[in-house]
Amino acid sequence: MLRRLVSLCLAALLLVACGGGQATVQDTPAPEETRVLFIGNSYTFANDLPDLFAELARSGGHQAEVAMAAPGGWTLSRHAESGETLSRLVEQAWHHVVLQEQSVLPSQAEERETQMYPAVRLLHGEIKTLGVEAILFMTWGRRGGLESEGFPDFAAMQAELAAGYMEVAGELGIRVAPVGITWQKALEQDQELELWSGDGSHPSLQGSYLAACV
Repeated sequence: MLRRLVSLCLAALLLVACGGGQATVQDTPAPEETRVLFIGNSYTFANDLPDLFAELARSGGHQAEVAMAAPGGWTLSRHAESGETLSRLVEQAWHHVVLQEQSVLPSQAEERETQMYPAVRLLHGEIKTLGVEAILFMTWGRRGGLESEGFPDFAAMQAELAAGYMEVAGELGIRVAPVGITWQKALEQDQELELWSGDGSHPSLQGSYLAACV
């Protein structure tokens, strides 16, 4: 199952890259140890995604040190106002900081303009000042969509989430980890994958593993 998920991940990332997305291969030599700070909420701390990422890196012979600031339900706006989060940015010489927004907000045009984008701009400015790369973590839609917000199914919600992340990424020149798009491509190839947990929102272990691959 893990081998199949990796294959699906690589195929999906190839499709995203060929489609003009932000999925790119970094051709500069990797440092001896890569230090990554994950900023987000329960989508990040579920199944300890940062540690899954670090274990995958180590299994390939790459040393990785990870940390996270991911209280449940937090938005990037709340992180941008948090002295604790800002302190985490300077406590280590990070190489990358991964920014994951609240699960619904990026799909709502008005909310992302008034809340998400100002927060991303502020955090990106702080991160860039430190000489660190910011990477946006594009999340996935709900398994059954979200009727209350006008999304009848997963695909409809995912399309708006992707649009929300890609717009601000294009503005600031930030790379995107296209996790949500990869979930969508993987499910198109194998509908038996169980990427969500029982609530249809948070990731199962398979889902977190695929996110870590991305």
